[in-house]
Amino acid sequence: MRVIDPSPEHVITTPNATMTGFASPGRGSTELSTWHAAIPAGITGPEHAVSREQVWTVTAGALDVTCDGVTERVAAGSAVVLPPDVLRRVHALADTEVYVAMRADGLVRVPGAEGSRPLPWAV
Repeated sequence: MRVIDPSPEHVITTPNATMTGFASPGRGSTELSTWHAAIPAGITGPEHAVSREQVWTVTAGALDVTCDGVTERVAAGSAVVLPPDVLRRVHALADTEVYVAMRADGLVRVPGAEGSRPLPWAV
């Protein structure tokens, strides 16, 4: 068993959100990565695809999630399963908090950018 407490060195802030990493290969997990994301109201993240399925559980606020051209509203208390390798974009309708889980070896790609890269808060 391993207990992972939030720590300032596991927090990454981007122009779109603040991610706090929990389970990951660098913190003792061998199969999964989990993190918390705080997304300010009005933010629309970049269109991107992730090589692994992700489960986003919304604990506060609400998101419009567009995946493969279909938009769904996901509010606090609901979860959305995002399939691998499909373009997605999220828009925060209010200050929103989510917990995300995925396989630890997921890579992200952004249309127009070269190659794929790991999510830094998930390694």
